[in-house]
Amino acid sequence: MPDPRSTGPLLKVACIGAGYFSQFHLGSWARIPRVHLVGVCDQDIDRARATGAPAFDRLDRMLDTAAPDLLDIILPPAAHAPTIRAALERGVGTMICQKPFCSDLDEARTVAAEAAAAGARIVIHENFRFQPWYRRIKSALDDGMIGQVHQVTFRLRPGDGQGPRAYLDRQPYFQEMPRFLIHETGVHWIDTFRYLLGDPVAVYADLQRRNPAIAGEDAGYVILDHPGGARALFDGNRHLDHSATNPRCTMGDALVEGTTGTLRLTGDGAVHLRAFGATRDTTLLPPSTWDGFGGDCVHHLQEHVVRGLLDGAPLENLAADYLTVIRTEDAVYRSAETGRKITLAAG
Repeated sequence: MPDPRSTGPLLKVACIGAGYFSQFHLGSWARIPRVHLVGVCDQDIDRARATGAPAFDRLDRMLDTAAPDLLDIILPPAAHAPTIRAALERGVGTMICQKPFCSDLDEARTVAAEAAAAGARIVIHENFRFQPWYRRIKSALDDGMIGQVHQVTFRLRPGDGQGPRAYLDRQPYFQEMPRFLIHETGVHWIDTFRYLLGDPVAVYADLQRRNPAIAGEDAGYVILDHPGGARALFDGNRHLDHSATNPRCTMGDALVEGTTGTLRLTGDGAVHLRAFGATRDTTLLPPSTWDGFGGDCVHHLQEHVVRGLLDGAPLENLAADYLTVIRTEDAVYRSAETGRKITLAAG
């Protein structure tokens, strides 16, 4: 039923995919007054029914019956293209699609072009840039609080990658992904770095597979060159942990270093500022009190989309723009394969 708190037009939302991560999408939609959830589709109809929304096991039936304004695609990459095409055939004008977007760069380009030709909009569900600590870091950079930025470093340390049962209890398909650390996880920080520093202009990567139970890489370094000389380092290792009560809150820690100061992100979601030459920090953002995923970033992204559709606010990470992230990811793998630094072409 529509939320009785709602005022003005309601956005009819339908979701496809009722797996592990859908709980965060569905929990958010239920908290947005101007949204009416009109259906959830999953091949396992019992999982769809368990959400409490009108349940479907076929996408075409849900789209024909529910006629949503927005389709939220909560599926792995291999299912993105056929799902988007089916939605386009039925005239769905707006979609949110989970990352990583499609199976590879060529497929993502093709699907983005097909959506544009149909006059449809796809927002990629790249939610890490909506985490409150990165929004605070961005505002600090925009205010010039640390001068000229020289380097951003993020150390990914979720501690969930050891042993033969790694990932099986939460997202078992992780074990079968031929490209894993960057394609599934590191892509979050490729997008976050471009949000903070602008689109990268070159990349160098050294990747490893440490757990023989999985198909893809699970550790490595990625160095990104950004405009103005700033550099970003992604130092990822899913076997190691960091100091945090909830290791999945930030999944690691970060430094943003500039000529007049340093910003420090800790595993509890707090952001601290240390002025150049000082020995003590000032807290810019206190530790997160959100018990769920990533500082409630899924909700922040979905609220952002609702404001864009109902209020005309600008939308971040539309598919055509997000191709920059996928091109960068593709260059990361080419660099790792060739041992060479790769210059990124614009556009």
